[in-house]
Amino acid sequence: MRLTSPSFADGANLPYDCAYEGGNSSPALAWTVAPSGSVSLALTCVDTDAPFQKFWVHWLAWNIPAWETRRLVGQLPYARLEDGTEQGLNDFLEFGWGGPCPPSGTHRYVFTLYALDSMLKPDGPGIQDLFQAMEGHVIEAAELAACYAPDGAIVSYEAIAREGRAKFRYSRTA
Repeated sequence: MRLTSPSFADGANLPYDCAYEGGNSSPALAWTVAPSGSVSLALTCVDTDAPFQKFWVHWLAWNIPAWETRRLVGQLPYARLEDGTEQGLNDFLEFGWGGPCPPSGTHRYVFTLYALDSMLKPDGPGIQDLFQAMEGHVIEAAELAACYAPDGAIVSYEAIAREGRAKFRYSRTA
């Protein structure tokens, strides 16, 4: 199984729209077909550079249909989605995606997709509940990493704005 995103390359920066202060929109994700025997999928995203704790939870989802091969941009912040996917609480104490909002510096965000041999019924909506429910049920896992720095978003938008102005000027004079 391979996890990718049309929104960012592995190891690249997350788009500003994904940031908590930039729209808080979950990124689009795509993956290859789940391995044989998969009944459901689970997805986690954690900030591995979080201060004062092991990691910061940005997204928990489970019971994603095994036939699915993508998550679209901007998943709704509900505990249960129309396709049966359940979303847990992130460390902002919200259901679904909670975008990057690091206090300083560049942080690394790891998305992990798990192929499971069963549907899950965690005892609660937190990551430890999810990990406990997945124990002994993981067939395969795939990872995708991204970075985000609060000041990087400003630089990116400035570069886009400069490029946009240049194209605009070029199109008017041509």
